[in-house]
Amino acid sequence: MSDVRVLTERDLRDVITLDRNVVDAMGRAFVALSRGVVAMPPVLGLNVARYNGEIDVKTAFLPEVAHIAVKISPGYFDNPRIGLRSLNGLMVVLHANTGIVAAILLDNGYLTTLRTAAAGAAAADALARRNARSVAVLGGGEQAWEQVQAVRLVRPIEQVRVWARRADAARAIAARLAREAGMHASAFDDAREAVTKADIVLTTTPSREPILKAEWLVPGQHVTAVGADASYKNELEPEVVSRADCYVPDCLSQCRELGELRAAIAAGAVPGERAFPELGHVLAGDAPGRRNDCDITVCDLTGTGAQDTMIADLALARAVAKGAGVEIDSGGHP
Repeated sequence: MSDVRVLTERDLRDVITLDRNVVDAMGRAFVALSRGVVAMPPVLGLNVARYNGEIDVKTAFLPEVAHIAVKISPGYFDNPRIGLRSLNGLMVVLHANTGIVAAILLDNGYLTTLRTAAAGAAAADALARRNARSVAVLGGGEQAWEQVQAVRLVRPIEQVRVWARRADAARAIAARLAREAGMHASAFDDAREAVTKADIVLTTTPSREPILKAEWLVPGQHVTAVGADASYKNELEPEVVSRADCYVPDCLSQCRELGELRAAIAAGAVPGERAFPELGHVLAGDAPGRRNDCDITVCDLTGTGAQDTMIADLALARAVAKGAGVEIDSGGHP
């Protein structure tokens, strides 16, 4: 029990990638969370405003999972200007029954990227129209690319419409989608133009002010918002939440504090005490989601510790099966 498996980002990329099994695992995490069997504390968030950075710590215990992950996730959004990644970090994985360290996952944020994309796929599968074929993605970073790849696992996407605050970033993502994924992808200078003709809208930025307006939405669209994971972030105009025929948070209590719901409550667009079914309720069939092809649906993804524990456990199991990583003796003998 004193051996600790150390896995680098390269190790992890070799053993786990975005696939339907990962999407299904995120679905199980959401269902467990909504059914109240998960122990999950509030997110510990540190805003490092001087450097346009933040550090989040997330964790959770899921009764059916053998491990508990404690994730440290820095996001420094000016880093690309100096040739560094915006996101990095690591996870410490403990044996759930003893608390002994089982592994250190030096993933540089890879597993967070993976589980966030998989959550987007789970949301689209639960809420988007079955015949959805076009996506608008607002954002030009790594998560924009990943969310599009994730949605393709659950819907027959044929066209991608890209907008970003930096036009060059939008063009780069569109070109990459065409080159590497063989998709019909176009960059737009106007966000409204990108959104209005899409079946699914994905917002993937760290924006602190709305980038998606309610008046742009058309009947039948689904919106997945993944950027607002802190109390000072906001991608959706508050009226997007109030206009939606079906608004679904990943974790209601967390979204009231960190997500798009927080901004909608603060603006008076929805009452603070209003209850909404969570994504896990919809996935489990415990609550309705989309009722018809004309509904506008919105999923608010703030990212949960339950997802982190689930993805870490899955990654570690695959690593052990393949003999990946390096085992070290922690010296933790009695």
